[in-house]
Amino acid sequence: MDPSSSRPTFLERLSALLTREPEDREELIELLHAAYERNLFDADALSIIEGAITVADIQVRDVMVPRAQMDVIHCNSSIDDLIAFSLETAHSRFPVVGEGKDDVMGILLAKDLLRARADSFDLRDMLRPAVFIPESKRLNVLLREFRVSRNHMAIVVDEYGGVAGLVTIEDVLEQIVGDIEDEYDFDEDADNILPDQSGRHRVKATTAVTDFNEAFGTSYDTEHADTVGGLVIHHLGRLPKRGEVILMDGLRFQVLRADSRRVHTLLVDRQPPAK
Repeated sequence: MDPSSSRPTFLERLSALLTREPEDREELIELLHAAYERNLFDADALSIIEGAITVADIQVRDVMVPRAQMDVIHCNSSIDDLIAFSLETAHSRFPVVGEGKDDVMGILLAKDLLRARADSFDLRDMLRPAVFIPESKRLNVLLREFRVSRNHMAIVVDEYGGVAGLVTIEDVLEQIVGDIEDEYDFDEDADNILPDQSGRHRVKATTAVTDFNEAFGTSYDTEHADTVGGLVIHHLGRLPKRGEVILMDGLRFQVLRADSRRVHTLLVDRQPPAK
């Protein structure tokens, strides 16, 4: 007999700790923290369990990309414009609109552009159906719907039927497991400031303001913030959303990655001189 087979499993050890049924969610959280302190699971597991428990309290409006910050494609765009826009924004999916952002015709997958031919290109033939959801939908319900339908993006509408924003499956999962790495992530040993082919720079939000000043020849004050992310937050007076653009002293900061807790990556370039 395998000796390991007689060892209590994680669930059995956790069940043994929960000798009585918790009265409410707060008590359950306390018991989970007690289990963590007894080394029944690590900090990452505790964070994920707490995220899974609390996600039912979060509504789509709390995590969505607001309407003003949506990157959309017009239905009459040429294939060259689409490719350029896809490369610039680096998204994998785009809402395609007609008259305006309230007129969402469908969703374009960037990968579908790879099989498009310029001589016979018709954007409407490449669209996937758009899914519309209310702002008040709970994230646990939305996640279940994403899994069943295999959709990764939904258009959020307000009580009057107008488009309020969009939400992706990544936005939902990040509320449970924390930040998810994507194409803008840096290696741990890489530089905090990386130039791209267009002359702009991708900057970690944790970059020290002093290092940023040295790299860009700026003189941002460190009185209110030690990092570039903190500098942006202090300038706005709030946590910025993904895609938001901030102008500060001749530089343009675009938030490439952010979640409901912090900023992760910024795209920085110099503003063109006023004509």
